[in-house]
Amino acid sequence: MSRNDKEISERRFAHEVRAALDAGTEALPADLSERLAAARRIAVARKKAAAPVLVPQLAMPGVHASLFDEDDGSPLHRAGAWLRRLGLVWTLVALAAGLMGIYHWQEQKRIEELADIDAAMLLDDLPPTAYADEGFHVFLKRGQ
Repeated sequence: MSRNDKEISERRFAHEVRAALDAGTEALPADLSERLAAARRIAVARKKAAAPVLVPQLAMPGVHASLFDEDDGSPLHRAGAWLRRLGLVWTLVALAAGLMGIYHWQEQKRIEELADIDAAMLLDDLPPTAYADEGFHVFLKRGQ
């Protein structure tokens, strides 16, 4: 039996067990259903309390503390925490500078495009009112 067949048979069995349990729940007395629901809530709460809490960590040689750990007082830990915070700050500063640079570059392109359009309009022999006429736009589209 292959691994895939084994998984399929296990899922089929789990589905059959669940269906049998679901079918039997309607026949249970109300007080027993309430006690089972309370026991389930307690079990889920215990399972959540026992689950490990994952904290993000940064990879640095020699330092194995998470970003949000409390300071244990050792010089290596303080230096590592300081370097992690500094690295985070520099990353954010670089991101902000990059975004500001992109915004400035796009604004400059937009200004240059508008200046080109204005220069073309001023150097043209047509009056500016011709550009506002809808028929003129149709004429330009057909001419191209």
